[in-house]
Amino acid sequence: MQDKSNDLNKEYLSINIDIKRTLHNKELEIIAALEKKFSNKDFFFKLEDSKVNFFLKSINLQDFKEFVNHLLKKYDTESKHSKLFHDIISKIENIKSYGIKSGKRIYVTYNQERKVQNRKKKILQRGSFFYAQDNEFTKEVNVLPDKFLNKIICADSLEILKQLPNNCIDLVFTSPPYNFGLGYDTTEDGIDWEKYFEKLFDIFKECIRVVKFGGRIIVNIQPLYSDYIPSHHIISNFFIKNKLIWKAEILWEKHNYNCKYTAWGSWKSPSNPYMKYTWEYLEVFCKGEMKKEGKKENIDITGDEFKKWVVAQWSIAPERNMKKYGHPAMFPEELVRRTLKLFSYKNDIILDPFNGAGTTTLVAKKLGRNFLGIDISKKYCEIAKKRLKLPKTLEKFYSN
Repeated sequence: MQDKSNDLNKEYLSINIDIKRTLHNKELEIIAALEKKFSNKDFFFKLEDSKVNFFLKSINLQDFKEFVNHLLKKYDTESKHSKLFHDIISKIENIKSYGIKSGKRIYVTYNQERKVQNRKKKILQRGSFFYAQDNEFTKEVNVLPDKFLNKIICADSLEILKQLPNNCIDLVFTSPPYNFGLGYDTTEDGIDWEKYFEKLFDIFKECIRVVKFGGRIIVNIQPLYSDYIPSHHIISNFFIKNKLIWKAEILWEKHNYNCKYTAWGSWKSPSNPYMKYTWEYLEVFCKGEMKKEGKKENIDITGDEFKKWVVAQWSIAPERNMKKYGHPAMFPEELVRRTLKLFSYKNDIILDPFNGAGTTTLVAKKLGRNFLGIDISKKYCEIAKKRLKLPKTLEKFYSN
């Protein structure tokens, strides 16, 4: 067994087990087998009188657990002698702060960044989100009138949004018509691009107005690659010009490989290769400041969810029930669930000005958020309302 005493607390995380007895020979054999199997750069044991110190830097926990169980069976260890190893595993599992690399949990230095001299000073010199520093947003908070709270409204979004007071919405999550020429119920999809963006930006200007200081606007968008219209960049540029802070860009990986290789370009030739894309974007913006205030008891995201979802590439299958709802471009519930849990609190008010068949409002209700959904299609609004009528048991489950 290795004895390391120099700067152990800096290089390793120490797990101490007070056993109040002398180790049994079987326990010593298991410890020796573990240190032979795994690298002592990842972890090692240090034994003292009536105490076992386990120094941990990194570990493939699944491999470790499987090998421990193998050794316990091999040495036919009694339960009192196996307790030491189960205690170590339990203590490792209870450590919630770690990184992941090559299948291993990294417990020490995993969050160290490359050091920059005078980092804070240099950030001030550069100016974080300099483009949004001179905004004129106010911190006043207004109440959303009851006639709009938890409602699905069939109307032109622009007309309804103009009726809302300033700073009354916590988060906007929406996916506007993509202007691809899809068969929506009432919306003309595939119009002149200038008209499309003019109408869209009129609605987004109202969204900016009604969102609270510190609130978020999140837009799911896919560029029209065949027309070489980078919608995600054009929309992002609009929000930046209107003094919102660009917070994040999430890749929604759909694993959709249906596009033909030569649908819009050349085959085996550099003359005009057409790139295949299997993802869409979520562009995330903040109004006024990055931090959104909220009560701790209204946080419903778990530690494991947080660690997975802040990695800004989400592999989520596309919605499979679009025919059922008669809508050509729905996003799946999981996309909304992650977005709302990561960027909003329970009881927040969620707005979708292009609510369609009502996925945003449905998930908002399931997660204990308030909502307002607006869509110009009477058909889609009726579908959205029907989807909100959840069985009581299911409603309770999703609100936890």
